[in-house]
Amino acid sequence: MTAREEILGRIEAVLPGRAVADVAAAYAAIDRPYLSRHHQDGVLDLFAERVADYRAIVHRVTPEGLPAAIAAALSPRTGSYVLPTGLPTGWVTEVDPARLVPEEAAGDLDELAGVITGCAVAIAETGTIVLDHGPGQGRRALTLVPDHHVVVVTAGQVAPDVPEALGRLTPTLPLTFVSGPSATSDIELSRVEGVHGPRLLEVIIST
Repeated sequence: MTAREEILGRIEAVLPGRAVADVAAAYAAIDRPYLSRHHQDGVLDLFAERVADYRAIVHRVTPEGLPAAIAAALSPRTGSYVLPTGLPTGWVTEVDPARLVPEEAAGDLDELAGVITGCAVAIAETGTIVLDHGPGQGRRALTLVPDHHVVVVTAGQVAPDVPEALGRLTPTLPLTFVSGPSATSDIELSRVEGVHGPRLLEVIIST
């Protein structure tokens, strides 16, 4: 028995007979009278502005220009980058294959230069990228340990506001919310980056 199965078993003991379908139906029945979006136009511009405000590096490219943009993001740095399982192979056609490590072959993540991923959803209002660790996103450690995270966001993945973004996500999946590179400040407000995650976040918006 895994730890997850053990925890779910304890929950089931407290709430016997509550089937997954019942829980889903109860969740869907919650009254949500608030607006799901407050922005109708300029959503991509807003997202790019908010992400850059968090000190992420932002690029906007066409789908055809995506492979070159990813190669350019990696070119100033040395070392290997992890490719999560399910990442479109067409994204990295212009990167030297010797620098790419499949997720299943990734050993010590501290030894890697970075990771290239997609995402599940992005939120324009908050400049947030959400990973649900599905295909092309990798397990959570891949996006927390390496120093450089290159993430591709397609235009259709950008939701204007938080309510609409949450409506696109599956709440039972492990969700990671990324708002800029990892950063913290001490009591004197000296900013330190890379403490709890990547020091450098590079966002490529494919439009």
